[in-house]
Amino acid sequence: MSVSFETKETNHGVLTFTIAQDAIQPELTRVFNRVKKDINLPGFRKGKVSRSVFDQRFGEEALYQDALNALLPEAYEAAVKEAGIAVVAQPSFDAQSLEKGQDWVITASVVTKPEVKLGDYKNLTVSVDLTKEVSDEEVEERLNRERNNLAELTIKDGAAENGDTVVIDFVGSVDGVEFDGGKGDNFSLELGSGQFIPGFEDQLVGSKAGDQVEVNVTFPEDYQATDLAGKAAVFATTVHEVKAKEVPALDDELAKDLDEEVETLDELKAKYRKELEERKELAYDEAVEAAAIDLAVDNAEIVELPEEMVHEEVHRAINEFLGNMQQQGISPEMYYQITGTTEEDLHKQYAEDAEKRTRTNLVVEAIAAAEGFEATPDEITAEIEELATTYNMEVQQVRALLSEDMLQHDITVKKAVELITESASVK
Repeated sequence: MSVSFETKETNHGVLTFTIAQDAIQPELTRVFNRVKKDINLPGFRKGKVSRSVFDQRFGEEALYQDALNALLPEAYEAAVKEAGIAVVAQPSFDAQSLEKGQDWVITASVVTKPEVKLGDYKNLTVSVDLTKEVSDEEVEERLNRERNNLAELTIKDGAAENGDTVVIDFVGSVDGVEFDGGKGDNFSLELGSGQFIPGFEDQLVGSKAGDQVEVNVTFPEDYQATDLAGKAAVFATTVHEVKAKEVPALDDELAKDLDEEVETLDELKAKYRKELEERKELAYDEAVEAAAIDLAVDNAEIVELPEEMVHEEVHRAINEFLGNMQQQGISPEMYYQITGTTEEDLHKQYAEDAEKRTRTNLVVEAIAAAEGFEATPDEITAEIEELATTYNMEVQQVRALLSEDMLQHDITVKKAVELITESASVK
């Protein structure tokens, strides 16, 4: 293989490489054996045409595109490795020469990894706006939240208050015309929950069973149904029932109902405190890590961040998100319908932070390289086993999905993050 690389501008260049005939000819034969099954020629049974007849009738060149498509990925990967360049975005290919009997010459316009000039990244001092301490009020808030989950609704004779649930029928209209989705029967609405558009629930406070209430609201300007956005609407509402929450008494029996592992309310409070402390400890550590990495990135200089890298990061993040949704049985089309958003909306959402994520990845990778971090065989094995446990997969499945290079990369990046974080101090 002949390989050359020419820089055209900062972080952009052209990689030229060849594909040898000893790789081309076997692939042409494989392509021919695949396509001949569908060929009908007079004098031959379907699929029985010979290679020489095929070449005479159609020309060997008819097989080139399929052969090139099959050969290109491996040839390109080998050329990148031989040229010693780090490519960070999808290339665009051009076949310069596909001469019969000659090595094929291919060019690839590539985006290369930008230079990172590191600043300080060890022994950084960062500020974190979090505390590890858990207050009595936080424990009580957790207890009351769990207690309220066991509350029962009972019919109330008096007027509805915030926190009460009203059972209502409603019909919405704009300029006297009913609109789709604006009607409901026997709907249970907790007042103050913010479940309906702003102003709706407030106007039902003070209502009683049997009341007819005309609720006047204005849809938000950013309402997902664009035909209603910003418009004034009237909801003719009938209140059937008003229900109040009855929460259980705060005692040892409640504690046992909430958690079968405890016997008393004090034990439950102690358990909640410990859980809150663990969460705060984790949140604190994550905040220190984020602040230290942000500072290390701010201290570094990236020479002309390629726009293509940012675009790649956006698409990677979107594909990962939609993949997670599909694992939950939600297709992209279903997600857009449920959320009232579009593919363009999702692209904009991820584009906001894509540049920061890209810069962070580049700086952390540069730190790993500067420190000479490597992954040992034992570390790779441990990483695979951890991933297998996390995703409930067989170890061999994980090995098959992830290349050695990917595992090496992830482990060295983790080491760089640990170095930045563990050497940082918090003021």
